[in-house]
Amino acid sequence: MSSQEPLAEIRSLPSWLLGRAAARGRALVTEALAAEGLKMWHHVVLSAVRDLAPVAQADLGRAVSLDPKDLVGVLNDLQAAELVVREPDPKDRRKNAVSITPEGAHLLKRCERAARAANEELLAPLSAAERDRFMGLLIRISGTDG
Repeated sequence: MSSQEPLAEIRSLPSWLLGRAAARGRALVTEALAAEGLKMWHHVVLSAVRDLAPVAQADLGRAVSLDPKDLVGVLNDLQAAELVVREPDPKDRRKNAVSITPEGAHLLKRCERAARAANEELLAPLSAAERDRFMGLLIRISGTDG
């Protein structure tokens, strides 16, 4: 038996560390959103609807990379809570367009504050300069830099 720390090799991998940090961040945000009565995917879709509305369901699904069946379930939940509306798309009446309601916009603002606070907690061990550098590095390695 080795005297080396258990899983030392795995724990030295950047991918493992990023996965652990991501899991912690997701847990913090999930808890913050749950306090507002929203789930993670509901928050993502509601945010996208706000930014893209009126948006066709298919375009919305592509924008958030969510399977159409899963998107329908999320939209059904959001519509039942009167956070979004689905109406005929003004560009193509054969399709539905999704828009955010005033109630949805209000809840989204609260959820954005809660998610921001959760991310502040995640990054609390870092100084402001370290946070800026960390975010820049994450953007570079995540492939989301444009």
